[in-house]
Amino acid sequence: MTIDEAALGRYLEAHWPGFKGPVKAEKFSGGQSNPTFLLTHAGGKAVLRKKPPGQLLKSAHAVDREYRVMKALWNTAVPVPEMYVLCEDDGVIGTAFFVMQFVEGRIIWDPAMPDATVADRAGVYDAMNAALAALHRVDVAAVGLSDFGKPGNYFARQLSRWTENYRASETDPIPDMDRLIAWLTENLPADDGRASLVHGDYRIDNMLFAHDAPKLLAIVDWELSTVGHPFADLAYQCMQWRLPNEGTFRGLAGVDRAATGIPTEADYVALYGERTGFGRIPDWQFHLAFAFFRLAAILQGVLKRALSGNASNPERALKARRNVPILARMALDVIEKE
Repeated sequence: MTIDEAALGRYLEAHWPGFKGPVKAEKFSGGQSNPTFLLTHAGGKAVLRKKPPGQLLKSAHAVDREYRVMKALWNTAVPVPEMYVLCEDDGVIGTAFFVMQFVEGRIIWDPAMPDATVADRAGVYDAMNAALAALHRVDVAAVGLSDFGKPGNYFARQLSRWTENYRASETDPIPDMDRLIAWLTENLPADDGRASLVHGDYRIDNMLFAHDAPKLLAIVDWELSTVGHPFADLAYQCMQWRLPNEGTFRGLAGVDRAATGIPTEADYVALYGERTGFGRIPDWQFHLAFAFFRLAAILQGVLKRALSGNASNPERALKARRNVPILARMALDVIEKE
């Protein structure tokens, strides 16, 4: 996947004060949803995120939302890159895109952090917990995001949305997904009125940390962000404690928490409850099962794009075919065994 660098340079010269061309765009290997590029230009480095080409699912790949939420969070307690420019004109490089600050930091792809020290692991997990609590304490109105999500029961809306997206991208029958959707529909918790800004894909590899300290420098990949229920973010991250650390999964199942400095799921959830003031988290079984379902639906969309030739990383995307039923089974294990 390439970018018309000349056209991009002309646009940035007209819309980004201080930009100095020419510009070179090099695609990052990671990422399944919105293709991401390192931009090198006379003034330094930046990062470009764009929608993928082709027919896209409704409301997916919302680079405009990513740009808006990170711009709103700049100078809050939530670490994000600085936003430079948003282009919603598909005619410039083929699809909408935005350009943001290049943050020099380390991406931790494996949550087990096998090469880190006990202190570094403990510090990284504490930083993630503190940032999540800070995000959920943001005054949505004060940062101009009151209209960033719809009112009403967040989980009911999300279940409807992701069921619709899953059905639209369904390729093979998966009985466990059908059972899971039915259980979630029948066990929706009552709306408790909680609403906060949620990231939507809060996990360790969507963060940049300092190279020499467990300091969280920036949270990225806000495509799925909205005003919703804070427990959705918490449960989504806590899936990582239950996922295996093998194949395409990078989880913490089987990792010795005490020896590594990584907190248990229960301790991580309790600390979050203290930091936010929420205390004990109710309906945890539902929240976890929903998190597995949502990830499975996302991966099914990735698979569909791969089969249609529109995936950012086609080879990796095709592996989603076997991961979707695994996630559905893990969700049912949460329901049936806990």
